[in-house]
Amino acid sequence: MVLSGVWVTVLLSLSSLLLATVLGMLGSAAKLAPKRWMRRVGGGYTLLIRGVPDLVLMLLLFFGGEMLLNQVGRSLGLWTYIEIPPFLAGVVSIGIIFGAYMTETFRGAFMAIPKGQIEAALAIGMNQQQILRRIVFPLIIPLAIPSYTNNWLVLLKTTALVSIIGLQDVMYNAHQAGRTSQEPFLFLIMAMGIYLTMTLVSDFGLKLLNRHFSTV
Repeated sequence: MVLSGVWVTVLLSLSSLLLATVLGMLGSAAKLAPKRWMRRVGGGYTLLIRGVPDLVLMLLLFFGGEMLLNQVGRSLGLWTYIEIPPFLAGVVSIGIIFGAYMTETFRGAFMAIPKGQIEAALAIGMNQQQILRRIVFPLIIPLAIPSYTNNWLVLLKTTALVSIIGLQDVMYNAHQAGRTSQEPFLFLIMAMGIYLTMTLVSDFGLKLLNRHFSTV
């Protein structure tokens, strides 16, 4: 029963990471934008998300988002009731939460790029797309991987919070199995071992990736 939740946890983690990466890129672009209103939007996003506990945000998005959708549907006469699946709620909430941290990861990596690299590219006539493809992205990846790795490992552990909203992941199944067998400590140790294994495998893989880009 516990092992059946591993696939749910892995899929939830990867889906949330993809959303967080996209939001992080958009957030960093906003905070680095020349327009003040875009910088304010990006700054407000990171300030709000990083200042509120993850569990509070998850519950607000799950229950509050469902209530808001149903109110909008009833007021427009489109639907009477929609139930948000726990998996979708988990992906969206975790993706939004870690999108704020990814924003700072990508922003910091971009600011660490030597200005002379971009100036040299402009001097030889490269356009913005060529600079992004040939200069910025190859330099950002090795600079961002250490912080990106840390965010991924924390995200992986944060997925345990989705058991609160009823998603049958590793933590939820371990809790239910412990209650059924009246051996909660045994199944919590099993869940801990599963999370630790996924963390170690992820850490090893990302270290290899970091070594590859550091030598390119």
